[in-house]
Amino acid sequence: MTQSQIQQSQINSQSKIIRIGGASGFWGDSSVAAEQLVTGAPINYLVFDYLAELTMAILASARSKKQEMGYATDFVDIAMKSVLPDIARRGIKVVANAGGINPRGCADALAALAQEMGISLKIAVVEGDDVSAQLPALREAGQRDMFSGEALPAKVLSANAYLGALPIAQALQAGADIVITGRCVDSAVTLGVLMHEFGWKADDYGLLAAGSLAGHIIECGCQATGGLHTDWEQVPDWANIGYPVIECHADGSFIVTKPEGTGGSVLAAAVAEQMLYEIGDPAAYMLPDVVCDFRDVQIEQQGADRVRVHGARGMPPTGSYKVSATWMDGYRCAGTMVIIGIDAVAKARRTGEAILERTRGIFRKLGLPDYSASYVEVIGAETQYGPHSRTIHAREVMMRVVVNHTMKQALDIFAREIAPAGTSWSPGTTGPALSRPSASPLIKQFSFTLPKQAVSIQLMLDGQSQTVQVPLDGGYLPSAVAEEPSHASSLDAATVEVPLLQLAYARSGDKGNLSNIGVIARKPEYLPLLTAALTPAAVKKYFAHLVHGEVRRYLLPGIHAYNFLLEDALDGGGTASMRMDPLGKGMGQMLLDMPVSVPESIAKEL
Repeated sequence: MTQSQIQQSQINSQSKIIRIGGASGFWGDSSVAAEQLVTGAPINYLVFDYLAELTMAILASARSKKQEMGYATDFVDIAMKSVLPDIARRGIKVVANAGGINPRGCADALAALAQEMGISLKIAVVEGDDVSAQLPALREAGQRDMFSGEALPAKVLSANAYLGALPIAQALQAGADIVITGRCVDSAVTLGVLMHEFGWKADDYGLLAAGSLAGHIIECGCQATGGLHTDWEQVPDWANIGYPVIECHADGSFIVTKPEGTGGSVLAAAVAEQMLYEIGDPAAYMLPDVVCDFRDVQIEQQGADRVRVHGARGMPPTGSYKVSATWMDGYRCAGTMVIIGIDAVAKARRTGEAILERTRGIFRKLGLPDYSASYVEVIGAETQYGPHSRTIHAREVMMRVVVNHTMKQALDIFAREIAPAGTSWSPGTTGPALSRPSASPLIKQFSFTLPKQAVSIQLMLDGQSQTVQVPLDGGYLPSAVAEEPSHASSLDAATVEVPLLQLAYARSGDKGNLSNIGVIARKPEYLPLLTAALTPAAVKKYFAHLVHGEVRRYLLPGIHAYNFLLEDALDGGGTASMRMDPLGKGMGQMLLDMPVSVPESIAKEL
């Protein structure tokens, strides 16, 4: 290649735009997404994120009953079936972690569908995330959970390492039209595409961080296009909400948009909310390929339904993968009854306690052990708000009582004793359906790290297997975090209390038993007010009835925001939690109701 050809190639690369549509945020997302993106937007790639810890356990259970199962069947039976002819005709490539614990089974099912439709496609499979074979040795070596410190359970349903983007990039480079993976980090399905298209290398850390951010923005589907936005009333046409499309450039910057004619809104504030969603420390968001620093990211509205994002920084990754294992810890059952009338809240609580007392008495007579855990809450009485509840005199509520037990037999007894409450105790007891609840396996998560050198990644394409080489040494060195800059609160003698909602946007989520709440100032000049009001101590006090661990606060000056990390906040989190909000989705909304003191001069603007 001549010097002029090299220069022209570089110019072409810089002007190149890759358009990626995000068609799924979880297994269970809407069936309309894939067709909407393929027929309504000029995309080059369609990416899907299906996997969560509970999903992996469900898939493991499915495969134990039927060997060819263990993958996200919706990907083949619904999403691909609706668009396969169109993506083949237009040359759209697909990347999905729909493989779950059986990527080959997923690929075989998709290949059969393509053959049935008379379509020829190259399907690649990424394998190696399943590390369950290593568990006996790890248990013998004393492996502990990275959060709780508990020992590795004796019986594990699934154990999968979160792989990165390099295997996906290699599969695309080898000519794959569709890449199916097992467990990988959610953003990797996008980063792998960008590494392939722009030739980004494994040590281009700034670009990898930018590509990871692009993937993070669209990995939850409509959360980037107005879904879950604080100002929800300003987001039109929920029924036809558009799924996200990102227009990516070689320098790592990208535009977030959506198909024309769809509902929802692509707003800078909503994109900022999504950036903070479930990231922990924004200066060190750890992924398999890169450690990301999002503190100085800029998010700018560039017209209707167009938001530009740039400014991510990157550092070398660690030398290990995070592994998520799932295990069964007995059984769970939950029963509900509706209570109507004066003192409904008190009557509901007494009903739940009576059910527990009666069933414990039956257990003692039969020689059965007690519940391993029990929980009574009253839906409609703002139980999650604790001391901040305003509905103590609610006249229409639902009693919910949740129990765990090592024996299914005991929970069958519990289920039988729910309905008698309708004729035995509180007046006004009723319910839309009085059938007995059923017990289900209680699946819990166990997390740890595993050296990358202990994980062998393989790529299957055209019947041939090839090894995927990834850097093993990591190299990440934590740096000292600078102290938060001092912001004068500018509070004069005359102040007014307003809800935080008037000053900020917020979105919350979970990482196991940790809740994160991202809070973004509506105007840059409001950030000093947030600094003064939302101290870690103040946030901890506000959530004292729910949060039993430390509260940490991280500044993101680029978007005038804070990210809060609340430890031991979700009653174990995920499937372990007995609360109605096990994923912390409502905690941001609760924080927005917190009273904040502001100068009268600012209060007049609100």
